[in-house]
Amino acid sequence: MYKRLGVILVGALLTFSGCSGDKKVEEKAVAKEDKSAKTIIVGATPVPHSEILEIVKPLLAKEGYTLEIKVFNDYVIPNKVTDSGEIDANFFQHTPYLVEFNKNQGTKLVSVGNVHIEPIGIYSKKIKSLSELKDGDSVAIPNDPSNAGRALDVLASAGLIKLKDVELKTKLDIVENPKNLKFTELEAAQLPRVIEDFTLAVINTNYALPAGLNPSSDALALESANSPYANILVVKAGNENSDKTKALLKAVKSDEVKKFITEKYKGAIVPAF
Repeated sequence: MYKRLGVILVGALLTFSGCSGDKKVEEKAVAKEDKSAKTIIVGATPVPHSEILEIVKPLLAKEGYTLEIKVFNDYVIPNKVTDSGEIDANFFQHTPYLVEFNKNQGTKLVSVGNVHIEPIGIYSKKIKSLSELKDGDSVAIPNDPSNAGRALDVLASAGLIKLKDVELKTKLDIVENPKNLKFTELEAAQLPRVIEDFTLAVINTNYALPAGLNPSSDALALESANSPYANILVVKAGNENSDKTKALLKAVKSDEVKKFITEKYKGAIVPAF
């Protein structure tokens, strides 16, 4: 009888222990799920995007969210991981680039709002004025379709070339090139590093600033302030109205962020909300 009682007690203890263990595992899973629901992961390029998001952090904290910023140095990976669901949103691109990316990559990403405009600029380490350009001088521009067209538009606005009236311009759409400028297309991130190899380089502001180039003082010509290339906050299609997206967008479009952009970048970057 005592032996049987011992077996029963051991069984009861094992059962209790098992239930306790299961409960702890369940509690950990719930805690992890709660943390995930309150953590917003955003991919961004370093300047100015990640800097702007640092201002957003405390604003989201007041709403109970933790903002995790993942910094990328290219334009492809942040879109890929947003589409796969590895991160919740990204902040680095404009609408023409996004449209072209979705078309070429089969991704389903959408803009949820404009944040700021970064005028693309013409820079040089060899000349101090566009009037110094000589016949056959070299020009480096971004190689992705949307930014290549944007760069050509800036060069056209500066009177260096004339272009066909088409939506997405390429080098083939140059109809007049009085200086016989030689164009080379390179990855946007490389342009600040090779600027000394060319007479001119047309560089996006988010790559110009980290390289010590100030658009307002160093650019020989800048994109117009009414540019359609506003930088946008992007999420995977279907997540536009999620609680995370609503909280993030509200914080990004706050008065605090607008003031930061205006004071920090002094016209090199302009709020678009």
